[in-house]
Amino acid sequence: MMVRSGNPALRLGTLMSAMLLLLGAGGTGWAQSAPPSLGLQEQGPQAAPPPSTPAPAENPWLFNEMGKLFDKLPSILPPIKSPSETMNDLSRLAKPSTMVSGRVACPASSNGAPDCKQAADQLCQSKGYKDGKSLNADSAEKCSAKVLIPGRTRKPDDCRTDTFVTSALCQN
Repeated sequence: MMVRSGNPALRLGTLMSAMLLLLGAGGTGWAQSAPPSLGLQEQGPQAAPPPSTPAPAENPWLFNEMGKLFDKLPSILPPIKSPSETMNDLSRLAKPSTMVSGRVACPASSNGAPDCKQAADQLCQSKGYKDGKSLNADSAEKCSAKVLIPGRTRKPDDCRTDTFVTSALCQN
């Protein structure tokens, strides 16, 4: 049966009931009754019932396999650090930095794309820092006065897009 409901709870409930049916049917099997005799008696030796087999010591189904996975989990995962150890590790990795604001145009690189790393460095150097990384950029279209002439068709080289770094993360 396909359930095409958008409700995730309904889908989860359907999935869980299907899994329970599969697990219940796959475990021991259904009890079979003797077929009806329709009034005829069958003559012949009665077969001895098969010897009962002992229950297996280990259940090879889903829950057992999941239990094995959880038993192996501590050896797979790294040891958990305390919050103070984590903060010490992070403070050793982090460099002191400051966020600055301004507006510096990104120059065009050799492939024509804006080079905002250079603009972020310029913004940070203007504030007394060594280098920086762009955090926020802004773009504006700059057009020539020819665009304002009525009746003139606009040409591809009449306007260009300028990109500016407006905030940067600066380091010493």
